[in-house]
Amino acid sequence: MKKLAILCLTFCFLACGTSKTVRESKKTIKGNWTLTTVESSAIGDLKISLLNDAEASCFKNSSWQFIPNNNTGLYTLSGMNCDTDQRYFTFTIDEVNKDTGLYNFLLKPTDAKGKSETNSGFRLQLTSLSDTVMQWQQVVTLDGKPITISMNFSKY
Repeated sequence: MKKLAILCLTFCFLACGTSKTVRESKKTIKGNWTLTTVESSAIGDLKISLLNDAEASCFKNSSWQFIPNNNTGLYTLSGMNCDTDQRYFTFTIDEVNKDTGLYNFLLKPTDAKGKSETNSGFRLQLTSLSDTVMQWQQVVTLDGKPITISMNFSKY
């Protein structure tokens, strides 16, 4: 009976844990990254605001740090006329989406203590992740048509 109870507890702990793929992704994302480019599938020059924070031009060459052991991070914008104060966030990497084969990625802006004013975040797709590069994509609607915004990172 004791062995059965231990077996059941072990199974419960394993079932509730994150998958090996997500754990490996968290190891890979750990560290410092630069957001090198922001691209849009829309035709023409658009002024895109990212994460309800600033224009895409301020995000180019911004510095990002991911701390996966507590799912937090911070980023600092760059560029002329951009607010360069540190911004804090929490993040979650979810299982691979069975339909698209992509990871779901949730980024929630917070204050320095990890508190969110609105308790809302941004759902992105983690389309590429390696030891040196990462890409996020977000589909938004513009004039009733979907456009894809791609954010490309490199690790330093």
